[in-house]
Amino acid sequence: MGDGSKTESDYDVLYRIMSTRMSVRRLKPDPVPDEYVQKILEAGRWAMSGANGQPWEYLVIKDPKKKKALYDAFQDTNQEFCFWMEQMRPFELRHPAFQVKGDDLKDEWQKIRNSTGGQQRRPWHEAPVVIVVLGDGRRQWATVNAAFTFGRHASHFTDGLANTCTHMQLAIASLGLGSHWGTVHVQEPLKRVLGVPDLIDVYLIISIGHADIERKPGVRRELKELVHRETYDMSKYMSNEDIIDYLYKLRGKTMFRYHLKDSLLPGAGEKKS
Repeated sequence: MGDGSKTESDYDVLYRIMSTRMSVRRLKPDPVPDEYVQKILEAGRWAMSGANGQPWEYLVIKDPKKKKALYDAFQDTNQEFCFWMEQMRPFELRHPAFQVKGDDLKDEWQKIRNSTGGQQRRPWHEAPVVIVVLGDGRRQWATVNAAFTFGRHASHFTDGLANTCTHMQLAIASLGLGSHWGTVHVQEPLKRVLGVPDLIDVYLIISIGHADIERKPGVRRELKELVHRETYDMSKYMSNEDIIDYLYKLRGKTMFRYHLKDSLLPGAGEKKS
């Protein structure tokens, strides 16, 4: 440019979006323009997939009753399942959303179930837009049969669905919006709410809206810890004991993301007169 100012490179823009994106557990109910939703979906469809099978489909939900029905089904299956599973772990290693200290676990679960567990967040069904990412495993037939392996290694099917979700999350951030994604562990109740056929998977739930919290710095491992040159560097290999120690430290660094009282935007949560 003639004025001597330096413009961001494409990589700089992408890096800024990736490094500042965060999962937002408190979204404003303010509407999101339809053109933004269209841009998010358009970004998703350009994701990479095995043999270009493109196994993804998107179900967009704006109707409050439908969002609430989906949320209730999610809470009563996925979240309850996770809550009780987490109680088997030491307190500090539980997922932060399920670290409860009350003597009556049933009561603590109900507080979480009803979003009254003391955490400053909104239930995701109150977000103006919810996108449910669906997957059709038959489209994986486009690629080699070896891609059907399950177990330790993911198939091309789940690889492709992860890719399309990442594309959409980056598009959401680029539009100045916030989002949160909900992992689906139990599909069947969600399928009944959404009318999804048996052969179609419910992969992920993405709630979208304007963030109602301040951004906090991301927590990531240092690059030097992750990179190996030419051969695996055994000095970086972590034993099982090392991994447990790492998880304890990780929980300490990320708890603030789940207890958001100090990160709310000015005026957030105040009753309107």
